[in-house]
Amino acid sequence: MVVVDEALALRGQASRRYSFDQPRPGWAQQDPAVWEAALAPAVAEALERAGTAPGAVAALGVAGQLDGCVAVGAGGEPLGPCLIWMDRRAERELPELPDDFRARTGLVADAGHMAAKIAWLKRHAMGLTGARFHQPVSYLVERLTGAAVLDHGLASTTMLYGLARRDYEADLLTCFAIDRSSLPDIDSAGARAGILGTAGAALTGLPAGIPVAVGTGDDFATPLGAGIVAPGEVACVLGTAEVVGALCERAIIDAGGLVETHGYATAGYFIENPGWLSGGAVAWLRGLLGAEDDAELDGWAASVPAGAGGVTFLPALSGAMAPEWHASARGCFYGLTAAHGRGHLARALLEGCAFAMRDVVERLDALGVPAGGVVLIGGGSKSRVWSQIRADLIGRPVAVSAIGDACPIGAALLAASAAGIAPDLAAAASGAAGARRPVDPEPGQRPAYDDAYQRYRALFAALRPLWAHPPVP
Repeated sequence: MVVVDEALALRGQASRRYSFDQPRPGWAQQDPAVWEAALAPAVAEALERAGTAPGAVAALGVAGQLDGCVAVGAGGEPLGPCLIWMDRRAERELPELPDDFRARTGLVADAGHMAAKIAWLKRHAMGLTGARFHQPVSYLVERLTGAAVLDHGLASTTMLYGLARRDYEADLLTCFAIDRSSLPDIDSAGARAGILGTAGAALTGLPAGIPVAVGTGDDFATPLGAGIVAPGEVACVLGTAEVVGALCERAIIDAGGLVETHGYATAGYFIENPGWLSGGAVAWLRGLLGAEDDAELDGWAASVPAGAGGVTFLPALSGAMAPEWHASARGCFYGLTAAHGRGHLARALLEGCAFAMRDVVERLDALGVPAGGVVLIGGGSKSRVWSQIRADLIGRPVAVSAIGDACPIGAALLAASAAGIAPDLAAAASGAAGARRPVDPEPGQRPAYDDAYQRYRALFAALRPLWAHPPVP
């Protein structure tokens, strides 16, 4: 949660943590009540830090996880948990799709997307007759305003939306047996969804009547908040998941399916890989090795040279997303000997996630997507070791965003748009981004990383046959 002034300068921020449940292997869900419970205390703390009264707030914007699915009743109340982006339970719900599915939607047909999750809920959950289905952002927007609406970016992740038509496609709705009336309407991310209602005021502690933006997903709000509003740069978001993508004026479609094509809050399209467990993998290894914090893990990694002494990590703790999408893939360390220690594991994990970034950057280049330097955004960008690894690995400049958590800044920009404070969203985002810290490649490091990258690709190819028969969890 952030508070910005009319010049879009940050005045106060606060956050609340919540976890997710994994009742079975491959399942991942959250109770929407935890999102709602976090609103009021985070808003109050951010306002206090900003020295601002609730009555001074002019508008509200929401951005958050995409690819989730929550069923709601007639009043917008949740009818069960949200199946979040990590949830894979809908693997068997993918129907036969038209031959031009990818060309029309820009998507990989994947069980992580919303349409498959709707199909699973309709088949397995009870009491969903007449239900409406939301992504997390549109769910909260309805709870705040009473309006069921999502933006073109989120709609373009559903497997039901045509990029050219900028609307749901009738035949895709039929494929998944989904009625259009059970889905939110579609509008621009910076449009006004409605005004904060009485229920929304109670949830947030803000006065009823203020405009609420349609909002968007974090994959899109984060680069927006970091000032990426035109083609030419690659956004690499180092959060729990690592999202890598670039803007393009044309809806370029990747026939190989490594990257997908989505709508964006400003003009054009965001060509992206929606991400693998990256910061989440760092947190996993930190706990496993007993590191006190990320800085200690970085120190261990820095004590080992490029290539991690021959140790290779596959960043597939929740399935692989690069160099290919493979839901049954599993992460691993390869090349271990008794001479290796925790520094080699730490270095290999940081390098492995960066190798996946290189997969995506090189695919963007091959597709002709304008993609020069890489902008690192998110909590993982604070790591100087990880930032340097990435610059050395791809041999091109890297810049670290001045804004660590750019997603709520993106949401604030959308709120300013909805209130008419920022009629030119692109200009406003560029002005709010701030200076970036440059990271140049170190001379002589590229050959070691090229060798390590080729080991990573060979390891992926060698293990691929095992994933045809998913291991017992």
